Amino acid sequence: MVSYLFNTIRNVVGIIGNVIALSLFLSPLPTFIGIWNKGSVEQFSPVPYLVTFVNCMVWVIYGLPRVHPNSTLLLTINGAGVAIEVVFLTLFLIFCHGKKKRLTVLLIVLVELVSVAAVAALTLTLVHTTQRRSMVVGIIGMLLNIMMYAAPLSVMKLVIRTKSVEYMPFSLSLASFVNGVSWTAYAFLPFDPFLAVSNGVGTMFSLAQLLLYGTYYNSTKRIIAARKETKMEMHLSLSPEAAVATGGVDPKKTAGEAL
Repeated sequence: MVSYLFNTIRNVVGIIGNVIALSLFLSPLPTFIGIWNKGSVEQFSPVPYLVTFVNCMVWVIYGLPRVHPNSTLLLTINGAGVAIEVVFLTLFLIFCHGKKKRLTVLLIVLVELVSVAAVAALTLTLVHTTQRRSMVVGIIGMLLNIMMYAAPLSVMKLVIRTKSVEYMPFSLSLASFVNGVSWTAYAFLPFDPFLAVSNGVGTMFSLAQLLLYGTYYNSTKRIIAARKETKMEMHLSLSPEAAVATGGVDPKKTAGEAL
């Protein structure tokens, strides 16, 4: 009876973790809708998506029955994560106008695919017990999971320098925090050191991002408002109506005559 109740609680927490993790993987969707509308990736970094991609692939291996039995929930959510990151990275490559940057991202994706395939092949063929396989893949997954949580920190320098969180999506930071909390809880049912350490550290990283967002939220609003005001002033100064305010002289016509 106790065992049944324990497994039920574990499954419930795992399902909640799946839902939250799916929200995390989909949280950059508004960012990519903006990229699609603008036709450019602008200053958005591909690092979070590259790290999440390789991280999910490794945890798919970890969730295999021959590596870590009874980990179906880990297998399903990370499989979904791989598919979602493939879509995001494809869109990033399409709308990245820098040839060098596009090539770099593509090469990193290829290296990740080859590396994960090598880990899977070597682990399944050379390591002969599930306990040892769990340890090998778990250590790799733990390090990558921490990197996934820390990846958005790559833009923190830009945030501090510009005093703007425009390029650090709030939805991604919030989803990372809630995801870290839920999977840390799951890691204690029963105790899984690889999940517990990586998601515990990830929770702290995500909290740091949320604190930074709160610090620079108001200054970001002022910067965006000032930028819009500047664009509006430039538009008015070049419009025919502005000629009336300058004594009937059209700035565009004057510029043309000067040429």
